[in-house]
Amino acid sequence: MNMKAMLILLVLALATIFALVCVLLTRGRAPSICQHQRLEQEDTDNGQSLVFADLTPEEMVQVVRYLQENLGVPLVDASRALPSDNCISYIDMQVPAKAEVLQFLDGGGARPTREALAVLYFGNQPDPNVTEYVVGPLPTPTYHRDVTVQKYGGKVPYHRRPTLAVEYKQIAGFLRSQVFPTAPSFMHQNVSGFFLHPVGLEVLVDHSSLDISQWVVSRVFYNGQYYRDMAQLESAYVQGRISVEKVKKAPRDGDFSSMKPRAPPATMFPVQYELQGPRYSIRNNHVVFQAWSFAFGMSVNTGMRLFDIRYQGERIAYEISVQEALSVYGSNCPGGMSTRYMDGSFGIGRFSSPLVRGVDCPYSATYVDVHYLAQSQVSRIGKNALCIFEQNLGSPLRRHYSNLQSFYYGGLVNSALIVRSIATLGNYDYVWDFIFYQNGAIEAKVQATGYMSSSFLHGDGLRYGNRVWEHTLGTIHTHSINYKVDLDVGGVKNSLVAHDMAFEMARAPWSPEQQIERPRLTKKVLDTEDQAAFRHQSKMPRYIYFAANSKNKWGHQRGYRIQIVSFAGEHVPETSSMERAISWARYKLAVTRRKEEEPTSTSIYNQNDPWTPTVAFADFINNETITNEDLVAWVTTGFLHIPHSEDIPNTVTVGNSVGFLLRPYNYYDLDPSIYSHDGVFFTIWCHLKCRSSSSMPCLALASSSRQWSWRCWWTMGTSTAPAGWSGRPRLHGVLGTATAHCTRGSVQGLTASRTGTSPQPSGPLRAGKEGTNKAVNV
Repeated sequence: MNMKAMLILLVLALATIFALVCVLLTRGRAPSICQHQRLEQEDTDNGQSLVFADLTPEEMVQVVRYLQENLGVPLVDASRALPSDNCISYIDMQVPAKAEVLQFLDGGGARPTREALAVLYFGNQPDPNVTEYVVGPLPTPTYHRDVTVQKYGGKVPYHRRPTLAVEYKQIAGFLRSQVFPTAPSFMHQNVSGFFLHPVGLEVLVDHSSLDISQWVVSRVFYNGQYYRDMAQLESAYVQGRISVEKVKKAPRDGDFSSMKPRAPPATMFPVQYELQGPRYSIRNNHVVFQAWSFAFGMSVNTGMRLFDIRYQGERIAYEISVQEALSVYGSNCPGGMSTRYMDGSFGIGRFSSPLVRGVDCPYSATYVDVHYLAQSQVSRIGKNALCIFEQNLGSPLRRHYSNLQSFYYGGLVNSALIVRSIATLGNYDYVWDFIFYQNGAIEAKVQATGYMSSSFLHGDGLRYGNRVWEHTLGTIHTHSINYKVDLDVGGVKNSLVAHDMAFEMARAPWSPEQQIERPRLTKKVLDTEDQAAFRHQSKMPRYIYFAANSKNKWGHQRGYRIQIVSFAGEHVPETSSMERAISWARYKLAVTRRKEEEPTSTSIYNQNDPWTPTVAFADFINNETITNEDLVAWVTTGFLHIPHSEDIPNTVTVGNSVGFLLRPYNYYDLDPSIYSHDGVFFTIWCHLKCRSSSSMPCLALASSSRQWSWRCWWTMGTSTAPAGWSGRPRLHGVLGTATAHCTRGSVQGLTASRTGTSPQPSGPLRAGKEGTNKAVNV
């Protein structure tokens, strides 16, 4: 090979290497046509949102060490504690007082002292009790104060404590070692989806004693009959005096309850892709998305919570947080008929499960770990427990296609930011979403999925649900979800206003003998808490909003409306001895004065003693005035679930989604989404104005020099091109053919034409090769 050939090969190799490097360096960049700089709201938080931040693992370590050294009593790790031991139940961030926070955020005041809330079980005392301490300052604690009496009006009795995981294990050990051996025929095994495999045996255990050796069986139930204990059941079985239902041994994978797919993988489902990377930013616990900003956190008991939520720099809400998730079951089996799950006592935040990319959240989402300390002296990490992503919701947020008098299209893609966590609480999975829209609206949404809870089918079981398998009764139940919504609309002081409609009769001014029924606007200021408490079956005004003390350009009080989406079942009768413990569920909406001493609508201690509730929400409503006050809305939403065969193996989220929206109501002078950089607008003559704020139409043009990806509208009755039009219109009379010759870079030679007999078009034109009228890629 001569030198010349070698040089040519060397040059070609270098050119190839250079080209590959260029491709790698430019991968993922925006298309060159109509390329624009992504505009984002600058994050000016400067660490202020850390006032709401969850505790760090280092802070938890310091709090545990401080408690061990300063309480003067031995503390056993809760993961192995006996009921008669002292232990730390959980540690969480102590939310500072609102007045202090606002002075810090808005008034240049000092940063509030950072503190922790520690909940301890004192079983090894003459008077066993639950005590709550505030520990601070963090990160190096030097003090603790008992806030139990201040919060609850007295000590919390020990029997109200949420049951530790280790105690459930101790109960299971008690059953295996002391109870079931007396009736070995009734042993069962654990399988996948065991919630759907009842065997008809239920045992009531009295574990009120702190001494495990004193635990006893109070009653046994099998297949519709009650027995004093397992020995009596065994005796009746041996004597042939009971009806035994033979239940087939279920395989380990659960058979019909298994979630393993019954079909092989096929074509890949669609995947969302962010062409220019995420359009939101996350710094510590602070999120910025377009005009939105907020702080987020995860409570051990109640799950996701948001603080200092702002739009265009103005605070809309100080706090939006989940309070409780309640399920009330019906059955003809004792376990089912007595089930009242108050999931906050188990820990909605604690049981936030890892999120699976591409299923639970998009692949491109940002996944956030959370740290918590519960039922242990060591903090744990919840991997990927929270995700944040922007999503095109698949329909326009707004749009209009005008074909009367003028011809244009304007629209805005409904792209929203979603913050999500999913809590798995035993059988149910709750998908918690907070959604931020470009028009200043916020949506709180919860979707239910997972396994239904079931009972053994016997006797009159079909009065309480549907049969879903051979021995499985899907039991009827209600879901009720409660939220705290601390709105600060145009400031801290707000009033509650109701708007609705009523028909009125009127004489037609142009024809007095005719009557017209016309709807008119009704208005009412709700002055007291009693007026603002709407029970589930009562009529509620369709527009209820928090009104500011300021007005918009048109003279209306600026406001934010609360719109509830709910299919709730009936509430437990108020005559029930345990109803006060869940009295928040009486109301679909209740608005009260905000008080530091009323931080939550319920208590984790209500689950195990609902007859004497530690917190009764009904007491919050005492007819105080709510005009021009700092107000809180307590929103309850939910649905009735009558399980059916399609709930096997899992309940689906479709149709099981409820929540509420916060929507601006005369808060702005016009729809603020008109200022979104995602807006699209184009007019007649295919005049696509390529602006930096409309990147997607520009990308469509750049996709191919042979294709025209956008539709052209036509008009009649003019022969003069609009100012700035670069094409060459050829019009053939009002009732003839309208043709526009469009040019755009290398995309040329395309003629849009339609022959009509009416000056009104029937639809958009198709663009085809000139002379052939063949439509291409419209």
